[in-house]
Amino acid sequence: MLSFIIAGFIGTPEIIIILAVVLLMFGGRKIPELMKGLGKGMKEFKKATSEDEDDADSKTSKENK
Repeated sequence: MLSFIIAGFIGTPEIIIILAVVLLMFGGRKIPELMKGLGKGMKEFKKATSEDEDDADSKTSKENK
């Protein structure tokens, strides 16, 4: 319920303001490094979750045999 309320308050002007604040805080040079780190983190997270799913699938296939 709260997410619907918050989503109603965030629009294009708010996103532009947030991006401007981030640019001022970190500067133009630091933002690509931050995005690269974020991308690596997301890649590792996806890898870990897929490995967990594979482990769970192998356990269920061994139990069914």
